[in-house]
Amino acid sequence: MKLLLVPIMLTLLVACGREPAPDAPAAPAAAANREGDAARRIEADVAFLADDLLEGRAAGTRGYDLAALYVANRYRAIGLEPAGDDGSYLQAVSLLEGRRERAGAAFSVRRDGQLIDFAFQDDFLPGVNYNAATHAVTAPLVFVGQAVHAPELDHDDFDGVDVRGKIAVYFSGAPSDFPNTQRAFHASGRQKMMALAGRGAIGAVQIGNPVDEAKYPWARGSRNWAMPGMRLLDADGKPVDAWPELRATASLGVHAARRLFEGAEMDADEVFARREAGTLEAFELPGQATLSGSTTLARVTSHNVVGRLAGSDAALASEHIVYTAHLDHVGIGAEVDGDGIYNGAFDNALGTAVMLEAATELVAAPAPKRTLLFVALTAEERGLLGAEHFASNPGVDGTLVANINMDMPVFLADVTDVVPIGIEHSSLEQDVEAAAEALGIGLTADPKPEEVVFVRSDQYAFVRKGIPAVYLDAGIKARSPDVDALALYEDFLTGHYHQPSDETSLAIHYPSAARLAMLNAAIGRRVGDAEQKPHWKEGDFFGRTFAGK
Repeated sequence: MKLLLVPIMLTLLVACGREPAPDAPAAPAAAANREGDAARRIEADVAFLADDLLEGRAAGTRGYDLAALYVANRYRAIGLEPAGDDGSYLQAVSLLEGRRERAGAAFSVRRDGQLIDFAFQDDFLPGVNYNAATHAVTAPLVFVGQAVHAPELDHDDFDGVDVRGKIAVYFSGAPSDFPNTQRAFHASGRQKMMALAGRGAIGAVQIGNPVDEAKYPWARGSRNWAMPGMRLLDADGKPVDAWPELRATASLGVHAARRLFEGAEMDADEVFARREAGTLEAFELPGQATLSGSTTLARVTSHNVVGRLAGSDAALASEHIVYTAHLDHVGIGAEVDGDGIYNGAFDNALGTAVMLEAATELVAAPAPKRTLLFVALTAEERGLLGAEHFASNPGVDGTLVANINMDMPVFLADVTDVVPIGIEHSSLEQDVEAAAEALGIGLTADPKPEEVVFVRSDQYAFVRKGIPAVYLDAGIKARSPDVDALALYEDFLTGHYHQPSDETSLAIHYPSAARLAMLNAAIGRRVGDAEQKPHWKEGDFFGRTFAGK
């Protein structure tokens, strides 16, 4: 009971510091005070959500449930109405949790009368099997590039090979010469699994590459092999996107991939070089591979946290603009320097706090004509699952017309801009640009399009339902000419992303986060009061692909 009171106590402390947003433009001193108050509220939210008490907020854990209770009480203090299940702020999400086991896990290749064994964790990790507690597959191997079939770009990684009854070996990502939009779409793991299963593959092995491994070393990721995976459960209790046709999957580090390609018509170094050059070709790999493993499966329930600011116009209130930020992180994992709690201060306690501050701004002013929903999402780290569930089952009367997402805004310096991911796809671009100009905030194009973040965060679940979306990320233009904000961001990715060191001891610049919250609120006001709801731009790839879903 004492622990359960902590979120409520902190909620009251934060709420006491709230001041109404002015209706008219503020004088410089008043604006500075407003920004300072917002920064302090955001800092207070992050301090709690990234505390060790919450044990990394993994979906389906007690720590996440405490975080959800905290956010629900913050909604109540801010003045949002409950919009979850049965008049509460919580929306239940049914999940299947899978934990790979070391016992029984094996990957070997028999070639030219010799057996090549790969070591669990050091060389490979079996994928989580959501369809069976144990699995074992023996089959030929075939390399299929990046497993991309893009006829609109005259590209087919499956050309010249037959994957039926075989284990497909592939790289992540999509060709670097693709336009950014198609590159993001075809880099999606869902697209690759659909392509492989649809062509009759019975197994899949994703191999690393030197470029990505330089940023995210195999050893750093593989030490957390015991962390679970998850899938949504459908109405019949079956896992969604589990692809039972693919009876075994695995991932392989760069050093192990070199052994896998020994004796093939192309060695690993040539394949790596062709990946960077965009000239990959499919070919058969010699030998027969055996993949086996075991998985412990359990059903769990986690919750999205949903609050509502009702629209003020009777005709438009049934159109909903959805603010999202994932509340979960990865939980407890392998210790690094004696610390095994992956607190997720930037990822995504800060994004959640920015959403809460945007709600504070919006509640303090006259309500927009359209209804605004604020959703702290579960299980983003397990595959955008909370967002997938909410986008399919929003539980509201009416339609969802736009999504504004906040995820891991890495503010390590005082910046003058934000990076709006995905604005080029829809009419939201005009709203973002106008709101940013009014606030004196610059907009900078995505500096790392190769990371294809538009399909890697929760907004993509809404895009796949045909809903225009934008994801506002931290800026990269420091106010001081002596600070390289982009370099600080890259250092975070290589040193702190999904590590225990993503915690509040980092130099989080809360005033920049406060300005992002103000921008989010301003965008919501504009979209909420516009005569027309947001729409995809004429001929947009995502609009063509998903509109009407």
